[in-house]
Amino acid sequence: MTPRTFKIKSFGCQMNVYDGERMAELLSAEGMMPAAETDDADLVVLNTCHIREKAAEKAYSDVGRMMREDGTRPLVALAGCVAQAEAAEAKRRSPMIDIVVGPQAYHRLPGMVARAARGARPVDTDMPAISKFDAFPQRRRANPSSFLTVQEGCDKFCTYCVVPYTRGAEISRPWADIVTEAHALVDAGAREIVLLGQNVNAWADGNRGLADLIRTLATIDGLERIRYTTSHPVNMSDELIAAHGEVAKLMPYLHLPVQSGSNRILKAMNRSHTVETYLATIEKMRDARSDIALSGDFIVGFPGETDEDFEATLKIVDTVRYASAYSFKYSARPGTPAATMEEQIPREIMDERLQRLQERINDHRLAFNRSTVGVDTQVLIEREGRHEGQMIGRSPWLQSVHVDTNARAGDIVDVTLVAAGPNSMTGTVRRAVAA
Repeated sequence: MTPRTFKIKSFGCQMNVYDGERMAELLSAEGMMPAAETDDADLVVLNTCHIREKAAEKAYSDVGRMMREDGTRPLVALAGCVAQAEAAEAKRRSPMIDIVVGPQAYHRLPGMVARAARGARPVDTDMPAISKFDAFPQRRRANPSSFLTVQEGCDKFCTYCVVPYTRGAEISRPWADIVTEAHALVDAGAREIVLLGQNVNAWADGNRGLADLIRTLATIDGLERIRYTTSHPVNMSDELIAAHGEVAKLMPYLHLPVQSGSNRILKAMNRSHTVETYLATIEKMRDARSDIALSGDFIVGFPGETDEDFEATLKIVDTVRYASAYSFKYSARPGTPAATMEEQIPREIMDERLQRLQERINDHRLAFNRSTVGVDTQVLIEREGRHEGQMIGRSPWLQSVHVDTNARAGDIVDVTLVAAGPNSMTGTVRRAVAA
């Protein structure tokens, strides 16, 4: 029987969230309705991440829980990077998986669902050009802060990373297609657009780069904020840095992963930047926008990492003073060069280093939040809070801000930040700005 309802569960990065939204639009265009819960769905799509082992294992674990008490189960589609990396293995590991579709082929999901409903078990991990975007329906509904993919794939080949193998080579969407989708998102209610890419600042269309795209998007009436993620240090051009000081709608926030504070480890990771070049980029950014909030990614326990290498990572955290950062234990991914390197670090050492790193990051995050207490700013309201009359939104520096207000999601309110916690801020309203 053809499914009438669907549930999409996305794991991992923001690009997976975007992909999940587009798959939902494709299925809705076929007449299917979104289900609130997995148990209510005729089709469940697990949109997976393969960056870390735990993320992949969680997807398989979820598949195992699909069987219902009455002995029935939904059709199960394994999508995303785990599907791309483990297509044949996925079906062997879980016979309950009916459909396997990679991240560059999910525009063909509706047809695959129809075949699965007739008893087939289709697999599509083809990696065509970025033509999948041509298959999507027009954006008709949008969140106050909405994602827009502009670039996919990666040519950097960091030795720990599976992205070049699961997402393919770097490819940029055409200028006109991005601008058209941005207009559609704003017409559908978006006040902020977050440009996405594995290496988003590598986006190019002819002689135009991301800075040119941002300047053009900033002219769209009704679009109040622009962000982008995730960037690679080697692609932080002077033009893009300058845009942070010149484009008012480009928010004062930059996520720029460094991964390690040790040049020896960076070389082993094939990161193509050094601590010195990274810090020089940070200095340029702060010269262009003095109130910039910086975020980063860190991997602890990379093969061969010594105590001295780890101390160098703590040093760069103290030097940059990140407003936020993500940190992870190294996870060996099959097929990557790092997985077969000698001197794999014992789990207990990684655990201890990660705890120390996160404590240091948390100290700087709290210090940054405290530095903004008393600041008058604007908050984009995104959703209701836990308490009556409370709403939650984002400051320009991507802080989560709790505000007592009658404003609705999508409104931008003028607030004064009055209290800081380790993970959020409290603001008081000065006046509302009409949506």
